Formats: sequence, C-alpha cells, structure tokens
Amino acid sequence: MPRLLCDARGPFRDSFLKDIERLSQGEVSVALRAGERGADIFARSLTTMKRDGRHEKRQKPLLKDTQHVGANMALLAAPEFHEMATMAIDHFLRMSPTYRYNAHNLKNLQDYLDYYYILTDVIAQKLLSEQITHVVFFMVPHLGYDTVLYQVARSLGLKTVILNQQALFNQQYFSSSSIEEYGIFDPSVSTAAPIALERGKMPDLFYMQGAWQQAGKTGKLTLRAMAQFLAYVARHEPGKLLSPAYLWLNLQRMQKIYASLPDWRDPFADFFHTNALAYFEHLAEYERGAVDLDQKYVYVPLHNQPEMSASSLGGRYRDQVLMIEAVARSIPADWKIYVKENPRQGAFARGPFYFHRLSRIAQVTLVPSYTSSQALVARAQAVATVAGTAGWEGLLSGVPAVTFGGAWYRSLPGAVPFVEGMDISEIAQKGVSHPQLEASYGALMDRAHEGVIDSLFLDKVENLDRVKNSETVAQTVIELVLGQRQTTFGAL
Repeated sequence: MPRLLCDARGPFRDSFLKDIERLSQGEVSVALRAGERGADIFARSLTTMKRDGRHEKRQKPLLKDTQHVGANMALLAAPEFHEMATMAIDHFLRMSPTYRYNAHNLKNLQDYLDYYYILTDVIAQKLLSEQITHVVFFMVPHLGYDTVLYQVARSLGLKTVILNQQALFNQQYFSSSSIEEYGIFDPSVSTAAPIALERGKMPDLFYMQGAWQQAGKTGKLTLRAMAQFLAYVARHEPGKLLSPAYLWLNLQRMQKIYASLPDWRDPFADFFHTNALAYFEHLAEYERGAVDLDQKYVYVPLHNQPEMSASSLGGRYRDQVLMIEAVARSIPADWKIYVKENPRQGAFARGPFYFHRLSRIAQVTLVPSYTSSQALVARAQAVATVAGTAGWEGLLSGVPAVTFGGAWYRSLPGAVPFVEGMDISEIAQKGVSHPQLEASYGALMDRAHEGVIDSLFLDKVENLDRVKNSETVAQTVIELVLGQRQTTFGAL
C-alpha cells in the first residue's frame, strides 16, 4: 500500500488529506504531513531554524536528539549533488537576516552546508523509518525545507508527485513526476479539440497592477519607511541613533530614491536593510531612460526573486544574468536586450555586482520600471524568460518565446527551449502559428486536472463547492499515486 508524505501547507488542504484516505478505501495511506504548526514536519521551524515552544510540547521537533546514521548517502553520492546543494542553499537564503526580520542564524557558506548535511540525513531517516513510498507536493518545491524533502525522496528512489496551480488557471492545475519534467509533453499525440485564443489579448494577472505599466507621479518618503529605517538602526547599529548626521544622510538617500521611482512603489514599507538601500539607488539610475521600440530587441522581463518560477523551475538559470549573457551570445550584434526589473522585486539576489554584470553586456538596456510590458512584448523580435508569463504573452502576440526553465507552455508552438549556439534571429523569423498554438493549447488543457489546490485562488472562483472540490482533488491524487492517471507533464 502506498504510504504518502504530503507537503500540504495551510488549513485549506486539510480536507484533501482526509479525503485521500477516505476515498481510497485503504489503498492509500497519508502517513506524514509537512505543513503548519501541529503537522508531523513543521515547515517553518525548518526554514527559520527556530523551535516553537508550543509545537514542542505536543511533538518532538524533527531535528531534536538525532544522530548521524548516513541515511543520506544516496544523495551525497549523486552526480548532481553539488547542483542540488546549491539550489537548497539558494532557497534557504530567502529567510536570511539580509532579507527577513524573522530570520535564521546561518551566516556563511559552511553554515548552510552543515545544515544541509544534517537536514538531509534527518529527513532521510524519517522517510525510511515511516516506510514512505510517495511524496506529494501541492506546489513546486521552492521554500528550502520542501526542496530538501524533494531531493532526499528522489535520491532514495521514492515516487514524487508535484501538483501546481499557475496564476492563469483559477480552477485547473498541472502535475508532474519531477521538477525537471515540468512543462514537457507531446501535444501531437492528443485528440483533444483546439481551444480558441484571442490574438494579442494579454492575460489578466491578479498580482500585477495596471498602474505598474505606465508613467505616473513619483513618490515621497513615507512615515512607515522611516520607521523601518529606525528599527533597522536600533537592531543593527544602535549607537548610530545618537548621530543626527548619519540619520539625516540616510533619510535623504531614501527620499532621493522615492523621488526617482513611481509613487506606486514603496521600497522600504515592509523591510529596510543597507543592501536594499544600495539596490534601489542603482535601480533609480535607470528610471528616466528612453526606450526605442523600433530597435530590434529581445525582451527579458526579470522574475521576482525569491520565487518558484526562477528559484526552482529555472535550474542554473535562477541566476537570471546568466540567462541574459546567453541571450547576448545568441543574437546579432546590432540587436538590443531590453531588460525590465520586476515591479515586486526587492534587494534579494540584486547586489551591486548584479548591476555590474549587466553593465558588462553591451547589448543590454535596463528600461524604466513603468515601461508597458505589453508594448515591449508586442514589438519584440522574441521574449526570453526563465519560465515567466511574459513568454505566454509573447506567444499570444505572435512573438516567439525562448525559455530557459520549466515554463508550463514550453512545449507549445513558438516556445523554444534555449540551447547553447542557437540563433534567436532565426527563431524570430519563424514567428508563431496561431492555429497550431490553439491546437496544442487544447492538448495541454486536456491533460490538466480540475480543481483548486491553492487558497490563493479561492476568491477567483465563484460559488466553489469546497466539499466537491476536495473530493475531486483527492481522487486525482489517488489516481496519480496508483498510476491510474497520467501526469500533465512527463519526459517525451
């Protein structure tokens, strides 16, 4: 009988797990759950590396009183070990003191490696002792603890099932057996009917505001931002609170940033760090540049980081400058690369050397943050992205998309996975066949699964029957685990 470990964060998913056991009638057992406080594996405690006293009274923390037994030897011996460790460390960085107030205490590379070695061994012990056969994820692993769960499970030869709901699909979601296979399928074997797609119609992205796509008034320093700054100084440099000159100088720097950025951007509303101050000072330098849409260019909209699309689906191209460097090698010398920063981005993965690397690429132009993404897509020769929605927008506009990661649309006509040595100008000349795109899109959606698996989408679906939704999702999981249903994506 399959024994599952389910990574199912949030109370919304409680019913899924109960229905899996009820509807399977003993064929499938949910043996462990990773999730919120009270779960068998308390996800946040592994991410922040802090024990929760209330949690410990009910259940022993995963890392307490454990000893090394070498249960992770299969992972340590894997040819891709260093790549896996690098990815996990990158994911744990999202909770470092540089980016979070409620942060872990890891300080250097060796700290991260030590924690990775310990955590992989402990999780491997847990999976083996509980005789887990399958690990089910209700989102692509990207938070650190789930990344390690995934890597350990794969190294032990356990089956993994990854479910993921994309922003464009309110009541459908995709599945795959691995992160690496996400987006891969063969549309030619499908008999599903095409789905009509309106040419050039941009998808409605609820997480992107219309004001972000146009120039407007510039901002001004807010009281909340000043409070964040003072809180940072009090925490990290309390002696500087007695230096009016220091405080005044930095508040002036902050005000200059606000006066350079659109008023919808409040860079220090939630978090202040000197790294963030340096990042926004760099970014502000590009806010008044002119954009020539008649110039031949490849459009590269940057992903927000940390984010699943870049951090997990990107592989080595979670380093997005590496992607841009590859684009520069693949286009004619007189083409430009228009790079647009994500309006949600903070200082994470955007240090001074990030901008220095970009400045060393002759074809690169950083466009102002308010430049219309729709216009940039429509006039581009190609869109290059790790796995972003802009690539799909390009396909809808007849503009080819060069993908560097696991974009859900990467097997559709017009989407071309990057290969070193490719000529993007040749890809641009081929364009996108809209009838073929509609046919392949129909094939893809025929392989998608019905239901809502992420609470983020609950208010996007009118009159959702949560009981029926839970049963539908649970039945799909059962069939995927038992091999009675094909995953949406899989190796060709």
